[in-house]
Amino acid sequence: MRVILYCRVSTEKEAQVTSLKRQKTELSAMAENHGMEVVECIEEQASGYEIERTGIFKVLDYFSANKAEALLIQDETRLGRGNTKIALFHQLNRMGIKVFSLSHEGELQLSESDSMVLQIVGIVEEYQRKIHNMKIRRGMRKAVEQGFDPSSNLSNQHMAPGRERIDFPIEEVVRLRGNDLTFKDIAATLKGLGYDVSKATVHRRYKEYVSLEKEE
Repeated sequence: MRVILYCRVSTEKEAQVTSLKRQKTELSAMAENHGMEVVECIEEQASGYEIERTGIFKVLDYFSANKAEALLIQDETRLGRGNTKIALFHQLNRMGIKVFSLSHEGELQLSESDSMVLQIVGIVEEYQRKIHNMKIRRGMRKAVEQGFDPSSNLSNQHMAPGRERIDFPIEEVVRLRGNDLTFKDIAATLKGLGYDVSKATVHRRYKEYVSLEKEE
């Protein structure tokens, strides 16, 4: 299993810096004992109440790119505190990332209250997605009734044989990803707009777009 080690302290005081080094040493030992492959160790000095942290963004980038499957931390407070902790655990859960901690000597076990909050957040988010998709479907039905032809979005159907590269608005994909929709949800949304595209195609085209943006 490929893992990311994440170490955090809140200040630059000498005792905190020592704690940062100790976290790295202990997490590295834990990974070795469990036969885990360490992709990278990310260290940062920042408040756990702040979600806008360079180290956290880097951690999420690794998982989004499928370069690691699990996160190792000293304890849940190293990832974050308060609402920030809940938000990050929710994001990792959605991405299917396992979290291991030294304090639990294995996979992290959230408190009953934190688990309940995450369940509520998940339920609310699911209903928000359903409402969003229902609005799109209703809008599409109305558009079709008024004469809109979804097949008109697929260009060059009469040209060379072979599978056509499906054309769809990548800007809309980027916008929806910015709203934390999964590629599965985005594909469903695009289908509602008349673009017959798979989750894999949406994911691949999104990665192509992001790569081009970085090069530019």
